[in-house]
This record gives sequence, structure tokens and C-alpha cells, in this order.
Amino acid sequence: MQADWVWLWVPVTILAAALQTGRNAIQRGLTEELGTIGATQVRFVFGLPFACLFFGVAWVFGDIAWPSLTWSFLAFVLLGAIAQIAATALMLAAMQMRDFVVVTVWTKTEPVQIALFGLIVLGEVLRLDTLLAICLATFGVVWMAWRPLGSANGQTVSARPILLGLAAAAGFAVAAVGFRGAILALPEGNFLVRASWTLVCGLIIQASILLAWLMWRSPEVWHRCIGAWRISIWGGFLGAAASQAWFIGFALTTAANVRTLALVEVFFAQIVSRKLFQGHTTTQEKIGMILIVAGVGWLLWLQA
Repeated sequence: MQADWVWLWVPVTILAAALQTGRNAIQRGLTEELGTIGATQVRFVFGLPFACLFFGVAWVFGDIAWPSLTWSFLAFVLLGAIAQIAATALMLAAMQMRDFVVVTVWTKTEPVQIALFGLIVLGEVLRLDTLLAICLATFGVVWMAWRPLGSANGQTVSARPILLGLAAAAGFAVAAVGFRGAILALPEGNFLVRASWTLVCGLIIQASILLAWLMWRSPEVWHRCIGAWRISIWGGFLGAAASQAWFIGFALTTAANVRTLALVEVFFAQIVSRKLFQGHTTTQEKIGMILIVAGVGWLLWLQA
């Protein structure tokens, strides 16, 4: 069945990128009210019920036995879950200090890191032309986000948000490889059931860790999260829906392919920035976008 649906990774990845941009915008707005950890937990705690619903539908229509929990599966899920928590917190911290689009594109330097981690952890070797396409698209991201340190246009440009964005990219890279490893470690089920079950298990771990942390260190933040449930639940839904689409992509092709195509999120971030955060597109950013399109287009041509 997976061979018949392998092409599906392309549209679900584009859908995931669009949904994730919306979730990031909601989380960015919640950061001022709830803090970094409070805004981070929204995607996990409020996303878990939706993930369970997605899995229930996939399991019922998949007509298979309940997925198993192997040690290798749990190890990969735990790796992905913890790395994603750290990466999300780093990304939101960077967004507090810099333009929404700039931070988003620095976090999108992850495809090259995923290729490296995928080789080390999963033994997934990429062809040279595929790796070059990934590098070209990633270079477009770097070109788009690059600003000289110091003073520019009357504003001080600090290295800290750049370093936080790069660290977040590394965390997301580790998370992507971990979750793909978990999906591949499941011995039964079609790609949709395995992706959905991995998402549910990952969110259970993430929600448990963050809830325990908040109740121990900042119970008042959790109370504020509950008070902001009307917006938080949308962040949870968009987060769960985006993750569901990401995981379907991971079940069908390498994480490096998925996250390279996901660079289209930069375009969605541009739209959100211009509409919500009064951002603007510079000539440098336009050149970066052209390079991203060229790299992504080359990758899709090679996959076809």
C-alpha cells in the first residue's frame, strides 16, 4: 500500500508547512502572555486530544491490530519528543528577539543537519545530487536570513537570536530523525496508522513532561494556559494537524526530503509576517526565495 501512496508526501508536506506557520504565529502571540514554556506546551497538551482523534480514525479504517510498543520504538519516540520540546522553546525564545520571518528561516537550516543525523542514526544514504539540491535550498534560507552583526538601519543586530535559531534547527533535525526512526521501528500497520500512533505516543510524552514541569515550577502559568484556552486550543489543533502531516511524510520518504520541501514554509511565514507583524520583503530575501525554489524544484525533479 505504501508504494501506491508514496507520492502523497509532497502535498501533505506542503499542508504541514502551512499549518505549522499558523501554529507558530499563535504560539508567538501567546509567548508574551504565557512565557516561553507556557506557549511551548500549548502545541503538546492541547494537541493531544486531536492526535488521539486522528489515530482513532486511522486505526478504525485501517482494520489492524493495536500497534505494539517495542523498545526501539520507545527509544526513538523519546528522542524525538525531547528534542522537539527543546527546539520549540528555543524557536519561541528567538522569535521574542527578532522578526518572525528571519527566525523562521534560520530554523529552516535543518535539512542538511537531518541528512547528517539520518545517515548516522538510521543509515539513510542520500545520493550526491539529492544532497546538492538540499544544500542549494538551505543556502537560499541562509542567504535570506543573513544580516551582518552590529548596527544596521539604526537597529542593533545580535548574534543571540541567530544562534538560538540554529540551535532550534538542530533540535528539530534530531526530532525529525527520531520520529522517522520510530515509524520505521513499528512492525505492523499501514503508513497512516504508524504515523498516527507515533504522534500520539510522542505527544503523551511531551505533554506529561511539560505538565509536570509547569505544576512543579510555575503552576500559575498552567492556570493562565487554561484561562487562554480559546486561542490555545487552536494552537493545539494546528500543531497536531501539522505534526500528523509531517509524520505521514516521514512514513513515506526520508526526513531530509520532507524537511527540504518544507522550506516552502518560508513563503507562508512571509505572508503571515506582512499581514500580522507588519514585516516586509527585501531584495535579499527575494533572492533567497529564488534559491529555495530552485533547490526544492531540483529535489522534486530528482524524486520524480
